[in-house]
Amino acid sequence: QVQLIESGGGLVQAGGSLRLSCAASGRTTSVYDMAWFRQAPGKEREFVAAITRTSQFTFYSDSVKGRFTISRDNAKNTMYLQMNSLKPVDTAVYYCAMQPRGATVYVPDYEYWGQGTQVTVSS
Repeated sequence: QVQLIESGGGLVQAGGSLRLSCAASGRTTSVYDMAWFRQAPGKEREFVAAITRTSQFTFYSDSVKGRFTISRDNAKNTMYLQMNSLKPVDTAVYYCAMQPRGATVYVPDYEYWGQGTQVTVSS
């Protein structure tokens, strides 16, 4: 049984930074591509960033490119999202996800999801 657990969310002022972590259990992450998504109140879940299983490729939404960095450590079965220069529009619940068929940007492609961690950016 696969379990993904996010941590690192919280309240931060605009311009600040947070680092999210996603720890996986039940499966080795080295055979999965992984991603971060987010969902703001009243909005659909949206793609944030993705990383291939060997970290060879990373992908970002235009809204976070240059501010967020996705990374992973397969030895620790953990993925990270370093978020810098945070803005109030980044406020959302952030979810990690993984699947074995590619680092895509589409919610339905992902098999496994965490429970989410709240990120709130105050102005």
